[in-house]
Amino acid sequence: GDWDFWTDWKDRRLWVTVAPIVAITFPAAVQACLWGRYRLPWGATVCVLGLLLGEWVNRYFNFWGWTYFPVNFCFPSQLIPSAIILDVVLLLSNSFTFTAVAGAMGWGLIFYPSNWPVIAPLHVPVEYNGMMMTLADLQGYHYVRTGTPEYIRMVEKGTLRTFGKDVAP
Repeated sequence: GDWDFWTDWKDRRLWVTVAPIVAITFPAAVQACLWGRYRLPWGATVCVLGLLLGEWVNRYFNFWGWTYFPVNFCFPSQLIPSAIILDVVLLLSNSFTFTAVAGAMGWGLIFYPSNWPVIAPLHVPVEYNGMMMTLADLQGYHYVRTGTPEYIRMVEKGTLRTFGKDVAP
């Protein structure tokens, strides 16, 4: 969802809870199929690598290629450490139940620390026009998207901008 698209929406509450819960579904399903049929313990990692490849293609062609959003403004989450933990728990325990409990907990707990090196520079405080905000908030202020509070305020004021940076009446 939007919590994984935009850096100014990758907040400390909703993104950390929503993104790992939504992101574990396909890797867990692929892991269960590959382990149950072939005893291959790397299903989640392979699934996440395919997912990240598709996400980067989407981010590059759709966000950068069509609308010229900076790539550091719309990068996908780092899921590879979480997938490795999920696969290692299944490999060591040989149990779907233990993997569902302990592996999913490890998936969720390692999600935020593994993304922090990428997100940390965007949480640096900056002063802009006398207001203190983070760098991610400043990016969201300059690259206005539909549905954000800034966009709604611009509609109410009658200064709506399109993605082409032109003012629409």
